[in-house]
Amino acid sequence: MRIGLAGVGRIGAFHAETLRGLDHVESLVVADADPDRAASIAAKLGGSVTAVETPAELFTAGIDGLAIAAATDAHAGLILDAVEAGLPVFCEKPVAPDVPGTLAVLDRVARSTVQVHIGFQRRFDAGFTAARDAVQSGRLGWVHTLRAGTLDPAPPPAEYIATSGGFFKDCSVHDFDIIRWVTGREVVEVYAVGANRGEDFFREADDIDTSAAVLTLDDDTIALVSGTRYNAAGYDVRLEVLGAKDSVSVGLDDRLPLRSAEPGVAWPAGTPYPNFMERFRDAYIAELTAFTDLVAGNGESPCTVADALEAFYVAEACDLSRREHRPVAVAEVRR
Repeated sequence: MRIGLAGVGRIGAFHAETLRGLDHVESLVVADADPDRAASIAAKLGGSVTAVETPAELFTAGIDGLAIAAATDAHAGLILDAVEAGLPVFCEKPVAPDVPGTLAVLDRVARSTVQVHIGFQRRFDAGFTAARDAVQSGRLGWVHTLRAGTLDPAPPPAEYIATSGGFFKDCSVHDFDIIRWVTGREVVEVYAVGANRGEDFFREADDIDTSAAVLTLDDDTIALVSGTRYNAAGYDVRLEVLGAKDSVSVGLDDRLPLRSAEPGVAWPAGTPYPNFMERFRDAYIAELTAFTDLVAGNGESPCTVADALEAFYVAEACDLSRREHRPVAVAEVRR
């Protein structure tokens, strides 16, 4: 198959390399808002990878499916163009910068037969998959508490923060999605707080660099979600699922960037993950392999626009809660 890739920044370049290595991908066509960057990636990867001048040209390049890793404000338009062209789509989150834009995409996709796969790669990670299996099988008993966290080792550039949509929509949204996926439950209420202890550009962008939220699920399970842009020890993503019969943890391996204060305890002793691409390398490969299955006409989207919208609603509720210093029902932000 021939795949088009729109956007070859940091994650897009990573996806280009991954797609080129997949068995079913015979050729890859890349494009970017910066044509020189696309040309550079194509030259670096060589062989069956070529570049076109603009993302719009991908639609006349004979592609069988479109992967989108462009800037956030380009996502919705590219998804809609692909749907109109009848092309299966993979798109990094978010679907759109806001709820109305996401709803417009959802409505158009619902009126088509095109498969759209939104990129929440944790659904393809072995640890998160095992945690979901443990919950769904009943081995944990009834779940009473989840503890989730995403801790970046260092902040993204200031220009990224200015257009990211804010901490909850950009970072914690992955935790919100995986909590829904692992438990099979919906979030009904949130209470969130945030702080700025680091660079001024977070405050200048009306954003935060550290957060915490208490989520109440529709069966009264409680989920605690925390995050920060400043965890110099390493990239730390974890999920603890605590049940009446047993408990499991994701991310509790020898590369955990956390040191014990107990005397004589040397674990964990491994080298911490430096970034999300290394931590989730295998998950990204599995995710894009699943996308090529959709292009081949096999199966249904493993993460739909509707799924992405639900996680987005939780992020919207958290942001409102932080700003107004009060609990917020997710129903308040639904449209």
